[in-house]
Amino acid sequence: MTSTATTTPTTTSTFGALIRTGLIATVAASAATMAVAAVGHAAGISLDVADAPIPVTGFGVLTAVFSLVGVLLAALLSRFARRPRRTFVRTTVVLTVLSLVPDVLADAGAGTKALLMLTHLVAAVIVIPAVARRLAA
Repeated sequence: MTSTATTTPTTTSTFGALIRTGLIATVAASAATMAVAAVGHAAGISLDVADAPIPVTGFGVLTAVFSLVGVLLAALLSRFARRPRRTFVRTTVVLTVLSLVPDVLADAGAGTKALLMLTHLVAAVIVIPAVARRLAA
């Protein structure tokens, strides 16, 4: 008598793994955006927008807030979307591009605007792929 073991690979992760990965990516992205802002400031780029300075920690806080919104979006898509990963990536890429608009319009110098946009892109490059990997294709 022979038996054959059948395994079914899972393409989805558990909700807990999605949240855990999202939280880790959020912390990493927050640290990275603060580092980018600090290096930019040390290199002489102003962190002033409309004559009000943005503290380096402000970059981390706002990155954390919006990254957590992205994790919440991923959690909802994992439950309700037919193709959660594809929908998440498309949505977050569009939102990332839209997040650059206020930077372009900001009352700030060109270097400051570029630094602001760079921090958005750094956060997106860290969070989007990490979270997307935890969603079903």
